[in-house]
Amino acid sequence: MKKWMYLIFPGAMLGVFLVFYMSHAKELHEKEARIKMETAKKQADEVARKKAAEAKAREDAAKRQAERDAEEKAKQAEKEAKQLADDNRVKAQTEEYLAKGKAAAKEVSDKEAELERVRKEKDKTSREAFDIAKQVELARVARRNAELEIQRMTEMIHRRASDSSLVRPPVIASPVPAK
Repeated sequence: MKKWMYLIFPGAMLGVFLVFYMSHAKELHEKEARIKMETAKKQADEVARKKAAEAKAREDAAKRQAERDAEEKAKQAEKEAKQLADDNRVKAQTEEYLAKGKAAAKEVSDKEAELERVRKEKDKTSREAFDIAKQVELARVARRNAELEIQRMTEMIHRRASDSSLVRPPVIASPVPAK
């Protein structure tokens, strides 16, 4: 009987095991199915969460991109407005300085015309002064010549007069002394 013992006890144990296994197998399969469902649900939730996070990330990225685009457009518009203002300021200054340049050029041409008129007047005045000085000098020369002519004439008259017999006292013959 000893040989049967090797088969009976393990067989009985196998039977007890099978009873317990069968009673718990259904529960185990339900538990596994529940776990699989929970895992699938968790995975589905995870996928849905990831999709929602991705969608939110895409939405946030699009929102940030839109904000960056708006900021960039605002910066570009501000830059263009500033450039336009600078261009208008430079244009206004250019026009102002061109007007000042034209006014200065007109003033220069007026001053040059005035200078030319004054130079002509100076030349005319100096020529008149030279002509008057020439006339004065000619008058002095004529006066000197006249004085010299008067002196020469006077000298000539004096010489003729002194050579004239009328001016010399007559020579009276003195009586000859008696001898």
